[in-house]
Amino acid sequence: MQINNASRFDGFAELYDSARPAAPSVAVEIIMRHLNRKPNCVIDLGCGTGLSTAMWQDLADKIIGIEPNDGMRKIAEERCPNIEFIGAYSHETGLPDDSADIITCSQSFHWLEPTSTLAEVNRLLRLGGVFAVYDCDWPPCAFGNADRAYEKLFSKVHALDSERSAYPKERHLQNMKDSGYFGYVRELVFHNEESCTATRYIALAESQGGLQAVRKSNPKAIENEWEEFVVAANKAFGDEEQTIFFGYRMRLGVKKYSVL
Repeated sequence: MQINNASRFDGFAELYDSARPAAPSVAVEIIMRHLNRKPNCVIDLGCGTGLSTAMWQDLADKIIGIEPNDGMRKIAEERCPNIEFIGAYSHETGLPDDSADIITCSQSFHWLEPTSTLAEVNRLLRLGGVFAVYDCDWPPCAFGNADRAYEKLFSKVHALDSERSAYPKERHLQNMKDSGYFGYVRELVFHNEESCTATRYIALAESQGGLQAVRKSNPKAIENEWEEFVVAANKAFGDEEQTIFFGYRMRLGVKKYSVL
């Protein structure tokens, strides 16, 4: 995250951590196939509570999570005591040149200023190293009425959220191509299944920074949409645990072996 939005996630790190999806194992498989060697060092930018950092345990000699938000980073440190977490920003990590084989951004690159972040990624990546940005689509696929109520709620939230990210996910792939740092860039799509209850589905909505921002500034503005969403979620799930589907998009780049 950059300096002006690191505080956006203050005050709900535990909620975020309990609701958000775990990073899917297929993401590791895809990245490792493009690296073609055992990674010495993996850096996870904007790592939040470490959900996306933890999956690299036992796969790399060194793992570093970069997260400027103190509350998020504290949970990450508790989750993964054997991993190094640094309070820094994506464009200014303080790490040495050519120190990483893999750099990832899970659910975070849209909060990072792309030009300066990609320059830092290029500085840190070894030749042939992999930079992977992956995000899940919101909402996850649960049940039609609940998903529609989620989308109605967040349509209102997005209209009211003046601090919404200025770096749209739709630009990730082109930003990577335009940087000129990668010899190979591509986009992949996949999905992951998780178990979910009504309580968790509601918490997934509450884990969104936009909803939290609107609640702080103008909670009555989304009162009706929130109530409709909660009713729809409880009706859809009932008292049962159900399978939901998270759709993912990964933008992946392999650093050039030579500069032409």
